[in-house]
Amino acid sequence: MNEHFVVNGGLSLKGNVRPAGNKNAALPLIAATLMADSPSVISNVPRIRDVEALLELAENSGAEISWTGTNEVRIDPAGLEARPLDAELCSRIRASILLVGPLLARFGKVTLPPPGGDVIGRRRVDTHFLALEGLGAEVSVGAGYRVEAKKLKGTDLFLDEPSVTGTENAMMAAVTAEGITTMRNAASEPHVQDLALALNKMGACIEGVGTNRLTIEGVSQLHGAEIEVGPDHIEIGSFIGLAAVTDSELRIEGVRPADMSSILLNFAKLGVDVTLEDGAAFVSARQERRVRADFGGHIPKIEDGPWPAFPADLTSIATVVATQCDGMVMIFEKMFESRLFFVDKLIGMGAQIVLCDPHRAVVSGRSVLRGGIVESPDIRAGMAMLLAALAAEGTSVIHNIRQIDRGYERIDERLRALGADIQRVS
Repeated sequence: MNEHFVVNGGLSLKGNVRPAGNKNAALPLIAATLMADSPSVISNVPRIRDVEALLELAENSGAEISWTGTNEVRIDPAGLEARPLDAELCSRIRASILLVGPLLARFGKVTLPPPGGDVIGRRRVDTHFLALEGLGAEVSVGAGYRVEAKKLKGTDLFLDEPSVTGTENAMMAAVTAEGITTMRNAASEPHVQDLALALNKMGACIEGVGTNRLTIEGVSQLHGAEIEVGPDHIEIGSFIGLAAVTDSELRIEGVRPADMSSILLNFAKLGVDVTLEDGAAFVSARQERRVRADFGGHIPKIEDGPWPAFPADLTSIATVVATQCDGMVMIFEKMFESRLFFVDKLIGMGAQIVLCDPHRAVVSGRSVLRGGIVESPDIRAGMAMLLAALAAEGTSVIHNIRQIDRGYERIDERLRALGADIQRVS
């Protein structure tokens, strides 16, 4: 269905909002349940396109999937078979690659068609397959990827980059491998930690959770478990940005403070202060929104990096917030060379931005944004454009909103509950 958002901006919002479950935690958790010898129930699952596509892939492979609540799903892997993965479904989401580790561990072989996902530059998969080769697998590349292993064995792995999904795939393959695996330079994002803790609940033996060095002692079998998806810190950051650009007072409930350190530090550089109290983040209206220069009066940077640095998924949000702040700041997107290309749409709305190269943009604010007709190029830039439309004077039309729907559950309904003027039009 070809849908778009019509947004009348310039309104101040107010109220309480709760983040959905972390998409980037739900996806590997779904994959992990396919390794168990009994059913699992996952709660706080976001009902978004990416989750639905991965569940459909699991169902096509023989798993029994049933929604037992609005955001609760039961996964029974008893009927799982070593079938070829559906190419069309794999092309919808990058997360299809997360099935490689579990299916390899269970069946000793898996064929993966090319995974899809956001077009934000080259997204290499080498880390996944180099790690699996280290565990004893053989990888061949053709139209897709074929991975086989007679027996996975524990080893000393040094990941060539701290890839989140690469760490997750290697972790899932290693938990039932023979012997001990030591994984260094591992990713440690909150959703990686959630996966490791869930695997331990299913019978795995993983130590070092939350660090970049994991020790995994292989076990013979995993069992089903009841698992809860943690709050999405990226969505929390998006709502903080929303409050800032619309001069709104918002209380964001269900926050894990440990997930927020780098996010709050970088919003503070833009003059946006957030109070954490009783498991909630409070953003008051009429924030200072003045860029805080580095010592010596130098222009500051907001730069992303592997956890615990500022998340790459929030650079688009930070860019929009910077347009509404007095002063100049550099946005340095280190991880994806095409993610900042969406700024041409902000410039068309009146933002003062110089794109220096694919990785760096200088934002000079505060700019008066005007409504426009724009398109959502990927999940995070789509949400950023939605924030820009809510901050702008006049009416905006946002096309290709299926990208936003891939990562944000019922976002239009939740924004209307806060007082936003937004309509979904077919």
